[in-house]
Amino acid sequence: MKQIYLDYAAATPMDPAVIKAMQPYLSDKFYNPSATYLPAQAVAKDLAAARAKVAQILGAKPAEIVFTAGGTEANNLAIHGIMRRYSKAQIITSAIEHESVLQPASLYEHLEAPVKKDGSLDLDKLTKHVTDNTVLISVMYANNEIGTIQPIKAVAQLIVNIRQQRQKKGNKLPIYLHTDACQTANYLDLHVSRLGIDLMTLNGGKIYGPKQSGVLYVRAGVELEPLIYGGGHERGLRSGTENVAADVGFATALELAQTKRAEETRRLQALQQDFFGLIAKHLPTASINGSQKNRLPNNVNLTLPGQDNERLLIKLEEKGVLAAAGSACSASNEEPSHVLSAIGLSDKDAQASLRLTMGQATTAADVTKTVIVLAEIVHNPNH
Repeated sequence: MKQIYLDYAAATPMDPAVIKAMQPYLSDKFYNPSATYLPAQAVAKDLAAARAKVAQILGAKPAEIVFTAGGTEANNLAIHGIMRRYSKAQIITSAIEHESVLQPASLYEHLEAPVKKDGSLDLDKLTKHVTDNTVLISVMYANNEIGTIQPIKAVAQLIVNIRQQRQKKGNKLPIYLHTDACQTANYLDLHVSRLGIDLMTLNGGKIYGPKQSGVLYVRAGVELEPLIYGGGHERGLRSGTENVAADVGFATALELAQTKRAEETRRLQALQQDFFGLIAKHLPTASINGSQKNRLPNNVNLTLPGQDNERLLIKLEEKGVLAAAGSACSASNEEPSHVLSAIGLSDKDAQASLRLTMGQATTAADVTKTVIVLAEIVHNPNH
């Protein structure tokens, strides 16, 4: 039986070109880039080239790129990095952030800005949450569970206005914008100046790169406290010998993702519309969660009233379809998704919801088979 994989939001397979780019640093080019002899310095140059490649894609300077071991570390460095410098200040996040933002934020004075029913940030309510003591706003670029794309540029403009007001009042507390963009690099523009952001998190494991690879973009002039102290690597923000293979792999994956993004977005949008049409036909009681208009092209999140998503996932796997109920990081958690709760779903409906996320290997035949199999499971519960 051919397996249909529909959990690309959780993990992507490594692109063969990424594996090829990484291979030398796992064998012949194993040197520590901080060493002084020539082979090590050649590796240091390759690391610098990978950093420059990432910077060019983001419209940033190489010195603004901090390599990390994935999105969770980058989010923690952004949150703790700012909040430890301004420990008495306030952080605001959206209510639907990933746990790697919400949990570190909860250790400080933290407010959650609500979202609308489609999962988009309520800008008016966000504005009301901001005080003279707010130092950081963290809003994900697009949600990992329901796919809703957030109005990041509008949040950035809000922050510009707040800075101007503070200047007039003589309030010297800075205010920064962080965005967790882990789900977006395959599909959306990442140019940091166009977005108007100060800090951005990216994750290699979501873009056909190696797991435990990632980046935190830190705009020049934004000062962070490090999480890891030691030899002062990554401009003192992340001590420890660099994982050159992972960093080169990440840079290669990001370049490929951004090169293919327009074409892949169009392809997946067509498959997404097929998905929505087939769901309406074969599962008429189902409802789609998240924005229909501002949505990642690979995301389908649906509620099947009266169903139990755990049972559905087991039955789907028996039929060769691998899917998810929500974030993979909280898959073992009995609690309903905080994202679905935030958009107004009851606990019962949240636990009757599935997340199906497509990727490069997904075909129209996969989409059709998945909906037909799901409809069989729903309509014939004893089958």
